[in-house]
Amino acid sequence: MQRDPVTQELVKNALATVADNMVVTVVRTARSQVVKQSMDFSTAICDAKGQMVTQGLSLPVHLGAIMPALEGVLKVYGNDVHPDDIFINNDPYEGASHLPDIFLFKPVFAGDVLLGYLTVIAHHTDIGGRVAGGNACDNTEIYQEGLRIPPLKLFDRGVPNHTLFRLIQQNVRVPDKVMGDLWAQIAAVYGADREMLKLAQEHGVEDLRGYMDELIEYTERITRAEIAALPQGEAEFTDYIDDDGIDPDPIRIHVRLTVKGDEVYADFTGTSPQCKGSINPNFAFTQSGVYAAVRCLLSPELPNNAGYFRPIKVYAPEGTYVNPVHPAPVAARGLGGFRVMQTVFGALAQLNPDRIPACWGSGELGISIAGYDRERKPFVFLEFHNVTGTGGGPDQDGVDGGPIPVLNLANTPIELMEAEQPFLVEEYGFVPDSGGSGKYRGSLGVTRQYRILADEATVQVRSDRRRFLPYGIGAGKPGTPCTIHLNPDTENRLLPTKWLLELKKGDVVRAELAGGGGYGDSFERDPEAVAQDVREEKLTPDYARREYGVAIVHGTQDVDWEETKRLRLR
Repeated sequence: MQRDPVTQELVKNALATVADNMVVTVVRTARSQVVKQSMDFSTAICDAKGQMVTQGLSLPVHLGAIMPALEGVLKVYGNDVHPDDIFINNDPYEGASHLPDIFLFKPVFAGDVLLGYLTVIAHHTDIGGRVAGGNACDNTEIYQEGLRIPPLKLFDRGVPNHTLFRLIQQNVRVPDKVMGDLWAQIAAVYGADREMLKLAQEHGVEDLRGYMDELIEYTERITRAEIAALPQGEAEFTDYIDDDGIDPDPIRIHVRLTVKGDEVYADFTGTSPQCKGSINPNFAFTQSGVYAAVRCLLSPELPNNAGYFRPIKVYAPEGTYVNPVHPAPVAARGLGGFRVMQTVFGALAQLNPDRIPACWGSGELGISIAGYDRERKPFVFLEFHNVTGTGGGPDQDGVDGGPIPVLNLANTPIELMEAEQPFLVEEYGFVPDSGGSGKYRGSLGVTRQYRILADEATVQVRSDRRRFLPYGIGAGKPGTPCTIHLNPDTENRLLPTKWLLELKKGDVVRAELAGGGGYGDSFERDPEAVAQDVREEKLTPDYARREYGVAIVHGTQDVDWEETKRLRLR
């Protein structure tokens, strides 16, 4: 049947609106900071076959995570799908991502016809397990990481599974936040169900299904055309993770990226074996990282759906770091997934040197602070530092304090953190001289300092980029390392990149995140731009002289042009 292109566009935008409205519902009704403020969640609509049709404006890195989790549900339930069912899944070995990410899928029916599945995935503050927050790097098997929920029915034909609800509630440390976020997910899919039925009434059930199919086919055609227009060829790149928090050896991530015709191939042969600790990304998350990285080269108007995935092929040998096998722990897999993206970007930069920036900074810091307040009420604080800036690019500096690529997470206001948990944030700012030098410098690293106010608190940190720094491109220098100190004004103890400690009231944790890599030769940077960075206290005069060959006049902070000319002679 020939589809009307005008109606096709209207349906495309209407479906995107339904997915975005789920985002709004979650933000307005969720209870935890990691969901309602940081927005660590995603929404999507899948068709009756489980193919993603559209994704809400939330996390790009969840691009490839939704379909495998739904596939895990459909493998178990097959045709046992009915109106007002809601399925739940968080098992990484049943298609989900890691245990804190709980997937909900609600089938939407128009009469007896299954239109598709409404999806909300949310990162929950706690999922039980041996360490609050569910991101401890020193877990050695998935059984330590928390409550493992295989594909199950949370609602069966509209009837809530009270046993499952109670099981979840009794296994988490902060049930008000976890159950509140779970009900926010439920509210979102129910609201989207009503909107989908309105679309079915407006366009007709079969036509709506047809337009959903065509949207996927259209996306595949456009994706293939855009890939075919990219520079063709093969590139290899290797990046490293410092360690897994247990074994001191670095973890090698190697990719051979091939752009051939209208397809992209990413082969991770040569990557290290899966590690002992919990920073392994499962294969679905590895795929997501590749999809998200390649997506940055294509048109922003391109829909995010199953059609986009088809021309991108990902291979990772089983048992390697990027495709671990059961019972490997994966709770802190975000670090590995982000490094997969940085590795793919490194390969893409060889084929597209005028479009790909240097590596972003941050060190992928995640921190959880948990314990009991004065009233013996449990608290769990969870934060991922992803608003930390970007690497220098072909025509501009890295964005200081901006969101890193492939994520869309927001900054949590400090006032809200301090209002809900017993700690103070004593400092939050930029680290001078931390961005990698280059014609276009990398973003500055960010510092954050926490003071514990509870009598006792368990603090767990996941970080990296101390030994293997955020890479520059061309002659650009790497960013500075990520460092974490305990009680910097007294003992000033340098902590490892991944750790778990019991702290006391008054203890201070100071994190200085890695700066972004630089792009191009630093001696080609405009001296006036260097002077402006000095005026804004982003660079010190000594650093400007050493790294950029720019002399700054003391007092006026203007460029000393004669001295600069002498310094830049090579």
